[in-house]
Amino acid sequence: MFSGNHSFLFSMTGSLITTSFGLPYLADLIHLRINMVFTREDGEKSSKYGEEYLMWKSNIATLYDWLTNHSCLWPSLSCRWGPIIEQGSLKNRQRLYLSEQTDKSVPNTLIIANCDVVKLRVAAENHIANFNEEARSPFVKKYKTIIHPGEVNRIRELPQNKNIVATHTDGPEVLIWDIEAQPNKHAVYGVAASRPDLVLSGHQDNAEFALALSPMEPFVLSGGKDKTVVLWSIQDHISTLAAGVPKSAGSAGSIIKSADNPSIGPRGIFQGHDDTVEDVQFCPTSSQEFCSVGDDSCLILWDARVGNNPVIKVEKAHDADLHCVDWNPHNDNLIITGSADNSVRLFDRRNLTSDGVGSLVHTFEHHTAAVLCVQWCPDRSSVFGSSAEDGLLNIWDYEKVGVTKDTEAKSEDDSPPGLFFQHAGHRDKIVDFHWNASDPWTIVSVSNDLETNGGGGTLQIWRMTDMLYRPEEEVLAEMEQFKDHVSKCVPKSRA
Repeated sequence: MFSGNHSFLFSMTGSLITTSFGLPYLADLIHLRINMVFTREDGEKSSKYGEEYLMWKSNIATLYDWLTNHSCLWPSLSCRWGPIIEQGSLKNRQRLYLSEQTDKSVPNTLIIANCDVVKLRVAAENHIANFNEEARSPFVKKYKTIIHPGEVNRIRELPQNKNIVATHTDGPEVLIWDIEAQPNKHAVYGVAASRPDLVLSGHQDNAEFALALSPMEPFVLSGGKDKTVVLWSIQDHISTLAAGVPKSAGSAGSIIKSADNPSIGPRGIFQGHDDTVEDVQFCPTSSQEFCSVGDDSCLILWDARVGNNPVIKVEKAHDADLHCVDWNPHNDNLIITGSADNSVRLFDRRNLTSDGVGSLVHTFEHHTAAVLCVQWCPDRSSVFGSSAEDGLLNIWDYEKVGVTKDTEAKSEDDSPPGLFFQHAGHRDKIVDFHWNASDPWTIVSVSNDLETNGGGGTLQIWRMTDMLYRPEEEVLAEMEQFKDHVSKCVPKSRA
């Protein structure tokens, strides 16, 4: 249970408000976030430094335990956490996988960065408040550049060994890379592309976005414009004996077994969609079960053990194209989807039917543009995030849906059911984000800033204040300790 049920600490003007307990509660800054929209009533984009954005910016030190901004020359269409490579008392150093989508004056690249992840309650308030959207973060340093053959539209790490990543490009193949074995290259015009360690073939048309790797064993899943879902096993081509142990930069040899022809054919090709497959995801407890969504508005569940046809096909999962899907790692009955209809939907596969009747658990609505990415929280089974073209990243808790609020709070609170945090630091569409499984409430998010800045991108790494997600009794006990101090800060009411 979160502390987000209490009344506001800050109003929209930033003044302190006390609750019936006589204590202020950070959780109620949700009003500040939820009322922040980046569109005018006529739907046009607000200015680069709109009033709502400046209001969010002025409250960063209260909203976040840690936040760092990294302005990028080229946008990254994907972002993923890699392994921790160094542990410290105040921060951990961790790999971060990014990309650079260029204008062809220099090659497209797969970037391996080292990120210093500051631990909980370490960052100073004045450092967090010193936010500059044009700055390059001192916590993010480029470690290696791989010259990618074509755009990097998706990056996914192998759960059994996060030094192995798969990428989708503007072609039909899936490319597999051993990050530590790949040589570092300089991204200059005319340089030869890096050679992937494995190439997975099987699509008959471009496969640009739908990509997943199984948490159970080294299986790869992809979807594409050919309307198919393709499954590969790379079990026989890699060694995971050193899983999670990064090799030194100068180490020789790849853990991916070399071959004269590094191309691998599919284990299975699955047909059932009537349009482009936009996203795929494995069941967290089986490498043989998976799901897919596409531009045909369908959600399809598959089981490779029973054939290449859909097990369940929900014909009208949304009212528009589906862009993304994720399967709950804590409860393999729950699946979330995001769509061009601006909503996120929660499904329980035990109730799924081919016509979709009675299968929908809940629709989460607060985005004002197409939802591009959804992902479950690795730390709490009921929590997930969604990012969209409106530049917002919403954090939801489905257990809060239907929770009764007290009359006074309800009269002030216009937030949709389930929404308890909204990250409003990006000024353009958020194309990808990733929860950090090694630091579960830390999130990396990337935006393509073409519309607001005319190009480039923004990478942000952030962690909301732990007062929002810790158990309520812990928050109450901590705030009680500072009751006398906080009370002195509360403006006296006028007679």
